[in-house]
Amino acid sequence: MRKSIQRGARGGIFLIILDTDVLIEIFDKSSAKGERVLEELEGYDVATTSINLHEIAYGFSRISKSLPDEIRFLKTFGFTSEDALLSAKLENHLERMGNPVGRFDAMIAAICINRNAAIATFNKKHFERFVEFGLKLFDVG
Repeated sequence: MRKSIQRGARGGIFLIILDTDVLIEIFDKSSAKGERVLEELEGYDVATTSINLHEIAYGFSRISKSLPDEIRFLKTFGFTSEDALLSAKLENHLERMGNPVGRFDAMIAAICINRNAAIATFNKKHFERFVEFGLKLFDVG
């Protein structure tokens, strides 16, 4: 599975951004899927985005649960003006091609592309559309 990560010119592995669905499984202590993902990610640099943090915080708040303490230790990339410009371009292009995307997905994809990071997600259909623009997918199943 690790072959889906693209390697840099020096053989290094780029950063892996964890999508919301992956974070949910990881934070669910009874999830075998989450355990498997953690094993796959072992040895890699991982982070998430402020967009994913919003989605996680919203979801936990909605069900009146506290955020897991571990979220505080996860590096989180904010949404910059460069990300805004790229995500608008991605969303517009795909809309014009008759393939509309979710705004949050375009924003997350832009953050990953601008940082040369791969995304770990179970929602491959949401993010495969961004591969032509340079997004790398990390296969978590």
